[in-house]
Amino acid sequence: MLVAHRRAGLWLPAGGHVEPGEDPWATVVRECREELGLEAAASPITGEFPFFLTVTRTRGQGVHTDVSLWYLLTAGAETITCWDRGEFDAVRWLTDEEVLAESAEVLDSHLHRFTRKLQHARTRRQQSG
Repeated sequence: MLVAHRRAGLWLPAGGHVEPGEDPWATVVRECREELGLEAAASPITGEFPFFLTVTRTRGQGVHTDVSLWYLLTAGAETITCWDRGEFDAVRWLTDEEVLAESAEVLDSHLHRFTRKLQHARTRRQQSG
């Protein structure tokens, strides 16, 4: 699921900032509740550990460097019934193939690489179990 982030002007995974002294997984739980009205459920692929890490210089107002921990969650389209309309214009569910077919110009700059890495992890999990 991706969100149309108003300030970034891009389709991104939902997320947020870690508060001082906050555990990153606690941030995931809090941000899911605040932004999506969702109880975070960790994916069996990674559990409560990040799957991907990126370092990105942001664009637009307030340029800064984001260090992002990407977590995998288990959720279905029916579980998202509301979202933070102050931050997001829309939410959208996409398959891996749909993400990879999207122009990199409208997505988080790391999303294609993340999706290919996720596809690889799913394949390895299916082969091992």
